[in-house]
Amino acid sequence: MPVTEKNILNRFYFVAGGMFIFAGLILFKLVSIQFVEGDKYRQLAHENTTKNFTIAANRGNVYADDGSLLATSVPKYDIRFDAVTVTSEDFKKNLVPLSEALGKMFHKPASYYQNVFRKARSNKNRYLLVAKGLGYSDYIRVKSMPLFNKGPYRGGIIVEQKTVREHPLGKIGERLVGNQRRDNPGVYEVGFEGAFDDFLKGKNGRRLKQKIAQGQWKPVSDENEIEPQDGFDIVTTINVNIQDIAHHALLKQMEYYEADHGSVIVMEVKTGEIKAVSNLGRTSSGRYYEKLNYAVGESHEPGSTFKVVAFTAALEDKVIDTATVVDTKLGSKAFYGRMITDTKGHGKISAAKALEVSSNIGLASLIDDHYADKPERFIKYLKDWHLNEKIGIPIEGEGIPSIPEPGHKLWSRNALPSMAYGYNLEMTPLQTLSFYNAIANNGVMVKPRFIKEIRKMNQEVESFETEVVNPKICSDETLAKVRDILKNIVIRGTGQKLYSENFSMAGKTGTARTEYWLPGWEKDRKYISSFAGYFPAENPKYSCIVVIHKPSTKKGYYGADVTGPVFKRIAQKIFTDSPLIDEVKDGNPEGKLISEDFKAYYAKAQKGGNKIPNVVGMSGMDAISLLENMGLKVISEGNGTVVKQSIASGETLKRGQKITLKLS
Repeated sequence: MPVTEKNILNRFYFVAGGMFIFAGLILFKLVSIQFVEGDKYRQLAHENTTKNFTIAANRGNVYADDGSLLATSVPKYDIRFDAVTVTSEDFKKNLVPLSEALGKMFHKPASYYQNVFRKARSNKNRYLLVAKGLGYSDYIRVKSMPLFNKGPYRGGIIVEQKTVREHPLGKIGERLVGNQRRDNPGVYEVGFEGAFDDFLKGKNGRRLKQKIAQGQWKPVSDENEIEPQDGFDIVTTINVNIQDIAHHALLKQMEYYEADHGSVIVMEVKTGEIKAVSNLGRTSSGRYYEKLNYAVGESHEPGSTFKVVAFTAALEDKVIDTATVVDTKLGSKAFYGRMITDTKGHGKISAAKALEVSSNIGLASLIDDHYADKPERFIKYLKDWHLNEKIGIPIEGEGIPSIPEPGHKLWSRNALPSMAYGYNLEMTPLQTLSFYNAIANNGVMVKPRFIKEIRKMNQEVESFETEVVNPKICSDETLAKVRDILKNIVIRGTGQKLYSENFSMAGKTGTARTEYWLPGWEKDRKYISSFAGYFPAENPKYSCIVVIHKPSTKKGYYGADVTGPVFKRIAQKIFTDSPLIDEVKDGNPEGKLISEDFKAYYAKAQKGGNKIPNVVGMSGMDAISLLENMGLKVISEGNGTVVKQSIASGETLKRGQKITLKLS
């Protein structure tokens, strides 16, 4: 018996000791959680119940040169309802008027909203979607409705704000303006949006939200913890009117020729300001939209538009003149075992004529004859004109030009004659246009400019001025000859279909083979049609390039047929809509007579010296002006011409004296 009691007592001590140790551990853990790791767990609890959410700042606006919006951030609001936080009394009292107000606004029966709210109430839904994507005025209207006007706690209204980027011009110029990446909506990487993202994006704010049922979050209050700061605005050089003209002129031609893709650039000659950029690509359904920024990013063989570059280099180097005779044979000629052809034979013609008719043989012969043994001399001109370099515009994705020289993998004996007529090298449309713009700008090569200034709250932060790349690409003598030929190309050369008596243009057509290295090219030929030039020819205001890839050969592919009409349509519309020279005809020949009469009267009065002049017969306005200029105080009665004056002519004039004129 004593042994049994002892065993029971030992077991009791063992259990009691274990419980004591367990209690001690619990106490230790509680002390540790409370004092040692308290901050950590309090932070975790806070993070699990409340959290700061980022509020994206409104991006700055992108403006055209006249202040028209190209891109802007618009706040949109989602309205949700917390059916639990509202008291039964408030819910019953306001359910019907709230439902009626919502039904009237969103054109739904009031009963629809009553059922939705009752269901949310019974299901204890704390995050019911009521309306989505509201503008500011609609948001204010909903916020002031019965029940919702009591705020987030009594009224259960939950407001979520987001920012949406909108383009007032729609798809026109979309690639130039830029937009968000589809796979990452918060990232802008193309166009103005990407180039000036650091200025446009502003600084994000923060809003505290509380976790509610089913992992959903609702704002703790109507106020933000940190208010977002709007981004800066940028003012571009784009002209909305010219952009619209360029877009529709290109679209019309693309649709007719069923082309693959194309681009247009319009530049202001003196300043280098880019007034329009249009890029259109064909979809599988045959429709066109702004797929890529071909004008800036696509390098390709320019074809015959490059002949002007080669011709200018040879002229400036004085190895040829416009009258230099070149033999173009009967339309074909072998160069180092490779045949170069023209559309037809021209025989022996002048160098100027070779450029006018766009003879491949003519330009290849002129350049090869004088630079075959010294190609570096020819290429030096291209380098001096920076044609081998990227322009360095702020917009992402500029294409890289390729101009081979001895030692390059593309160099061979055929490289030089091929380059003379625009093959075996690559340039973007913008790079080609920069050279033509220099020809139009009296030899001054300016950097294409897309941005005028950056603004904050209508205050200028930074401005961008015209940047000269090369102050003089060639002599005035060379310029005059080249400009004369470019004008003649439109009058009597390959571009003569574009000639108009109403306005003058100058430029060069281009037709280049493309994908000719692929198998089966002979059966399915593809071309790049282009036209580069400026207008008016005499005192250029704008330069322009049009490039269209792979037009339907069944309908045509020559530059004069495919791209030339786009150039002409743009020039014609700009001339029509905004004349380059404002001329106002004198519709009031009597005004000249009145002015002459006044001068005569004034001269007569001056002869009188300090005598009162005779102003009878003069118009009242002229008489008053004359007398007041002589120091008299004039009182007039009536309208029309002077029939009587209170002080007779010939009397001594006293400054400050009053004179009354009676007018008919």
